Amino acid sequence: MQPSDEPPAPATPEQLHLLHAAAPRVVAERVRAEPDEPAVPQPVARVVLDVSLAHLDRPFEYAVPADLAQSARPGVRVKVRFAGKDVSGFVVDRVDEPEHTGKLTPLRRVVSPEPVLTASVLAAARTIADHYAGPLADVLRLAVPPRHAAAEKALDAKPVTEPARPGGEDSTAWQRYPAGDAFLRRLAAGDDPAASWLAAPTVDPDQDWPAALAHAARATLHGGRGAVLVVPDHRDLDRLEAAVIAALGEGRHVRLTAEQGPQARYTAWLKALRGHVRCVIGTRAAAWAPVRDLGLLACWDDGDDLLAEPRSPYPQTREVLRVRAGRERAALLLGGFARSVPVQRWLATGTVRDVSARTAPGSVPRVVVAGDEREVERAGAAAHAHLPPVAWSTAHAALADGPVLVQVPRRGYLPTLRCGQCRQIARCGACHGPLGLTAPTAPASCRWCGRQASPWRCPECYGTALRAAVVGARRTAEELGRAFPGTTVLRSGAGEVLGHVGPEPKLVIATPGAEPVAETGYAATLLLDAWALLDRSALDAGEETLRRWLAAAALTRPAARGGAVVVCGAASGVTLPPVEALARWAPATFAERELAARRELDLPPASWMALVTGDAADLGAFADAARHALDDSIPLERIGPMPAPGGGEGTALLLRTALPHAPAASRAVAAARAVRSARKLPGTVTVRVDPSGALL
Repeated sequence: MQPSDEPPAPATPEQLHLLHAAAPRVVAERVRAEPDEPAVPQPVARVVLDVSLAHLDRPFEYAVPADLAQSARPGVRVKVRFAGKDVSGFVVDRVDEPEHTGKLTPLRRVVSPEPVLTASVLAAARTIADHYAGPLADVLRLAVPPRHAAAEKALDAKPVTEPARPGGEDSTAWQRYPAGDAFLRRLAAGDDPAASWLAAPTVDPDQDWPAALAHAARATLHGGRGAVLVVPDHRDLDRLEAAVIAALGEGRHVRLTAEQGPQARYTAWLKALRGHVRCVIGTRAAAWAPVRDLGLLACWDDGDDLLAEPRSPYPQTREVLRVRAGRERAALLLGGFARSVPVQRWLATGTVRDVSARTAPGSVPRVVVAGDEREVERAGAAAHAHLPPVAWSTAHAALADGPVLVQVPRRGYLPTLRCGQCRQIARCGACHGPLGLTAPTAPASCRWCGRQASPWRCPECYGTALRAAVVGARRTAEELGRAFPGTTVLRSGAGEVLGHVGPEPKLVIATPGAEPVAETGYAATLLLDAWALLDRSALDAGEETLRRWLAAAALTRPAARGGAVVVCGAASGVTLPPVEALARWAPATFAERELAARRELDLPPASWMALVTGDAADLGAFADAARHALDDSIPLERIGPMPAPGGGEGTALLLRTALPHAPAASRAVAAARAVRSARKLPGTVTVRVDPSGALL
């Protein structure tokens, strides 16, 4: 395709299929000849444009003017003329001869001489774009932060000294793992092991997971290589940073997150790029850090949905780290108290090896499941109450010795209401959304449209009374405050998340993921309304429930010190694998069982799947285009159409094939996107390759 002042001509499906099946031809814009210029070494620059159109997902050739010959290096940002407009892009290569036979348009200017796009990051970004069937430009926007000129000038003015290698002291945090010392030795020796690490719970900060990650980074830096450590959120990052400073000392790392200001984020990026530091810690944005001589890529709690990018092409951080580790021959460490099902598949295929500890009965909290037969005999119907007697007695005894954590799966006051007579969910008369209460004295209102439902009448039985269907964190705090008079009650959730609490007796009400760390561990943990997590209509409901429970239980003292965890609200009389896995502290067994079930049902990650959403009229044509771009011998199953997941607008369609055909299927979906882009078809079609279990 020729860049020009006119819109590009539409491409046929056959042309696009040939374009993606073979190596892309690099073309350039025909312009009027310019006067002769001095000879320039490697006068042709190949530029990746910051354009998200799928049919333009390839480099374009431009001429390098003499005045830009030195600054237009691979990796720098440039401005070029494309389709009559100035467009940003990255120079990815300089060559002697163009593939295009016409006159090349010259580069407009070099935005900055800093080569921010390294060859390794570019190669990983191209692989991720191909895997998720998205344009390279979308991935580069996620990988490389915007330029900040003041940050460049400020960093240029500072003297730089080469950081010395830290010592290779022994790690007490890894001594509990049989393969821990061997893993650290391989890091220090420059090897590239790949490990799935099931962390053992502890309330000792010197042996907890932040210390273990910091010691792994220290061993890597001792061997002369760099490390990237990724965690889900800022609270985990604060804990990790304290451990990294304790292990490496001040000034040996940078913090890189998307929440930083533009100058702080770009400064951290430049420090890693220029080799000022060899250790980068951060959230999912840090997965792309351009660390020199990369030796370790580590991720904590890879199953957390915060590590799934919400912007196109929706890459998952664990996949980004796996690709970078393979391309740069770096070690890969994926840790957590639970093991995600995708990592379990990598373990089964030999991509990663198991690094875990044998948990003795006294080293983990004692787990009690409320509502069993013995408790029903003693307490009757109260055994299935919101706060059953066994939970009350456990909390009452634990408050004499320390703080008690109460995990509530819903925030707010009473987020869902039922009819007090027929027990049907109370819904808004305007939009049919669920009704809830935001405060004790507030009227019932719709959670979707915000309209007040006063007066309200049930359309089934015409009753007017309302009762709670789900109890939120605020209402739970009220109830526990009355049940334990004189006890301090703290809340941690949306809007006010606590980082730490002291060892004094208190009740801490937290939503999943917002549990603060207690200095000496919680004396007991109550997991309320288990059914609210287990009954979600999502493929990963059990996996996500166990992950959240284990994260809360790991903050609790071990059974040898009296620590206990009480699960409340789980259905009695049935076998619930997440409850069993928590009671036996067997996350590995649960992951194996979940993967076996996915294989039996041919569901991700045991199969390749793409979720396509949009108007129903567009989905059939999109699936036909993907089928046409795929070899006839490769099956491509259609599931749907169906309502869009999560209550969103539009219709959804699932495309599925076997894992060995995944690269071809991704190329076919990319070709179908290019067809729509080239033809400028109306409407929006969104593609998610490897969608998360919450969307299935």
